[in-house]
Amino acid sequence: MKFEVSSTDLLKKLQVASGAINPNPVLPILEDFLFDLNGNQLTIVSTNLETSIVTGIEVMMNEEGKIAVPAKILLDTLKALPEQPITFSAETEKNAIKVKSAYGEYKLAGDSADDFPEIPELQDADVVKLPSEAVHNAINRVLFATSSDELRLAMTGVYVQVDFNKVIFVATDAHKLVKYTYGNVKSETTSSFIIPKKGFTLLKSALSGDVEVEMAFNKTNTFFSFGDTRVVCRLVDAKYPDYNAVIPVENPNLLTLSRQDFQNSLKRIAIYANKTTNQVILNINDGSLTISAQDLDFSNEATEQLTCSYDGESMTIGFNAKFLIEMLGVLSSDEVKFELSTPNRAGILLPSDKEEYEDLLMLVMPVMMSN
Repeated sequence: MKFEVSSTDLLKKLQVASGAINPNPVLPILEDFLFDLNGNQLTIVSTNLETSIVTGIEVMMNEEGKIAVPAKILLDTLKALPEQPITFSAETEKNAIKVKSAYGEYKLAGDSADDFPEIPELQDADVVKLPSEAVHNAINRVLFATSSDELRLAMTGVYVQVDFNKVIFVATDAHKLVKYTYGNVKSETTSSFIIPKKGFTLLKSALSGDVEVEMAFNKTNTFFSFGDTRVVCRLVDAKYPDYNAVIPVENPNLLTLSRQDFQNSLKRIAIYANKTTNQVILNINDGSLTISAQDLDFSNEATEQLTCSYDGESMTIGFNAKFLIEMLGVLSSDEVKFELSTPNRAGILLPSDKEEYEDLLMLVMPVMMSN
């Protein structure tokens, strides 16, 4: 196997693929990239058995072949080289690899391509096409709300519902819930599945530029294809809770205020909150919102007042400041709406203005106030 390529171009592709390589994998072969040279097309594959990344680059081919290449040493070598043509050659029978640059020659030991795990192929899959911006927005809006509790396996991933002309992305950890809907798709099907958090994180890193993303899915995997890259995620095999059941329908009290002012105020007040509960109290009246917190163990206390627009009954309700700050951080509108019903029911946070085809709903459970 032998080819020539620009060191920088190859490095860019390897950096995309390196996302699927775990630092301490269960098998030594998972520390490698699989190089598969066919004609002028070099296909680069990496996997951690749950998420796989397949990408490609055009090279000047001298001799076709396949070999598994240790990822770290090759990445470190390319990072240390300035932009220049390099020659990569491998004796596949001996798994011996040589990289030649203008400065010299580097030899490293590869592994047999036959030992590299098979990557799932696209079979019996339904396909939905989404703009990359919608996928980015979905990931940025929902990912933080996933749970890290392995005992609630379903909640550690993002629930995706394909429903003819829309795709819904949901994440929850039982304290907060985010539902992002993108409504400009064409699909012949309805389906739902759970994508692991790590898979979505890798997809976000691999996505670049304004491209169309093909999301294909079957019973076991979902395949995201864009440009010359494919991210394959093994689905979480669990049943997602009925998230609609926890979204309160009747929310007669509506608070509208500046997102930035609300977030900054919460950041200051949270410093004085109890470190276990992070509880802040919102005291809401017509035209004014008082935010307060106290930590009785240390005699710390803080209060601030914000102007707001409020339509509803006067109310005092407690929330975890950390959750509210996170939610406000992923919203982009200047103003936010906070829909409330009673002090012991979830509050719903919404952006005051929506992007076309997009819908976003964030739910946060109250922290019960002690008397």
